[in-house]
Amino acid sequence: MRIGSARMLKGKIDLPGDKSISHRAAMFAAMASGQSSIENYAASEDCASTLKCLDSLGVDIKQSGSTLVIEGAGEAGFKLPSSDLDCGNSGTTMRLMAGVLAGAGVECVLTGDASLSKRPMRRVVDPLTQMGAEFETVDGHSPLTIKGGRRLTGIEYTLPVSSAQVKSCVMLAGLNASGTTVVIEPTPTRDHTERMLEQFGVSVGIEIDGTARRIAVSGGSRLKGTSLRVPGDISAAAFFLVAAAIIKDSQLFLPFVGLNPSRSAVLDILQQAGANMSIKVHDTGKGEPVGDIEIMGSGTDGLAKDRIVIEGDIVANVIDEVPILAIFGTQLEGGLEVRNASELRVKETDRIDAVVRNLRKMGAEIEEREDGFIVSRSFLKGAEVESFGDHRIAMAFAVAGLVATGDTVVNGAECAAVSFPDFFDQLAAVR
Repeated sequence: MRIGSARMLKGKIDLPGDKSISHRAAMFAAMASGQSSIENYAASEDCASTLKCLDSLGVDIKQSGSTLVIEGAGEAGFKLPSSDLDCGNSGTTMRLMAGVLAGAGVECVLTGDASLSKRPMRRVVDPLTQMGAEFETVDGHSPLTIKGGRRLTGIEYTLPVSSAQVKSCVMLAGLNASGTTVVIEPTPTRDHTERMLEQFGVSVGIEIDGTARRIAVSGGSRLKGTSLRVPGDISAAAFFLVAAAIIKDSQLFLPFVGLNPSRSAVLDILQQAGANMSIKVHDTGKGEPVGDIEIMGSGTDGLAKDRIVIEGDIVANVIDEVPILAIFGTQLEGGLEVRNASELRVKETDRIDAVVRNLRKMGAEIEEREDGFIVSRSFLKGAEVESFGDHRIAMAFAVAGLVATGDTVVNGAECAAVSFPDFFDQLAAVR
C-alpha cells in the first residue's frame, strides 16, 4: 500500500464495531438461554474466527450485514466439534474460548495461525488447570487440547500480568464451576466482561481496594438472551484521531464511539497534548458508555511542548494504541516516552521492535528500551516499511505516511482487515 502526504482530512468516519466487545457478545449469546440480537458486530477477521468456532459447536447464528441473531445453547450445551476449532489470528478468541469450553467440559482442540501459535497461552492454562481442567499444549503454546468431562472448582486467582483476556477466561470458566470464582487484578484492565455479564443477567461482585479490584462470579449462574448494540471501536478511532490532530485544518466526526473508562485513556493523552477535540456523550443506560467525537486539527505547532510520558497503570488502558501514539510522538515538540509496556513484545508481533525499526527507516529519532521507547520530534521521510503481519502496525504507519515527505510504502498492509477491513477506503474518502 502506497501512502502520500495529506494536506488535510475532512469528513465522517464510520467505525467498525469494537472487537473486544463483539467477541464477548457472540460468546455470551452462544452460552445463554434464549435468543440474542447483536447490532454493529465487528466486520473483522478476528471476530469472524469467533463466529466460526461457535458455528462448529452447533450454535445457530444468522447474520444480516453487521447484525447477528444467535440462538443460545443454554442448558443443552454445545455440541462436540467434528474438527479442530480454528481461532485464526485471534488471541481473544483462543483465550476466552478456552475458559468457556473448559467450564462446559467440551473436549476439543483450539488452533490458530503461525502468529497465534507463538503467543503465550500458559497464562490461561495455568489458572484453568488450578480449577480442575486438563490441557495439552506445545510448550505453553497452541494448539490447546482441552480434555472433556472435567468438573471445575472455583478458585481465587491473582493475575500475574495485567490482562483482560486472562481475567475474562477465568470468569467464564467460573460460571460453570462449583462455588465462587474470584479474580484479583492489581492493576485494572478493560471491564467489558463484567459489564456484559450484567447485561446477560449475571450478577458480578466487585470490590475495590486502592487500585486493585476483586471480581467474583458464582458457579451455576445462567446467562439470558438479550439485545445490544456494539459501540464503535475506540482503538480503531485512535488512528484517525491522531491523524486529524497532527494535520492542520483537518476536521473529522466519529459517531457512536465506545467511551469505556478502561479503554479511553487515549482520549486523555490526546487532550493532555492539546488536541482540539469535543465529545458528546449518549445516555445509553446500563452497559457500555458511548459518544460522538469531533476533532479539529491545529497542526503540530498547536500541540503541547512538554514530553508526554505513558507509564504505570495507564499502560494497560492504551496497550493497543501505543503504535499510533508513537507516530503522534514524532510530531510533538517534547516527544513521547512509553514505559512498563513489555506486554507489547508478545502481541501479534513484537510491537516495540516493529515501531522502532519502521520509524528509524523514516528518519525518526527513537530509543528502544526493553519495556518501551522514547521518540523525539522528527521530520519523517517516506520509506518502505513493514507491517510484520500486524494490523495495528500497518494502520499506524499509514498515518505516518500522511505526515511524511514523499511516498511511504507499507508492505503487507492488507492485514489491517484483521480489525478494520475498510480502513484504507475510509482514509481515502476523507483525504
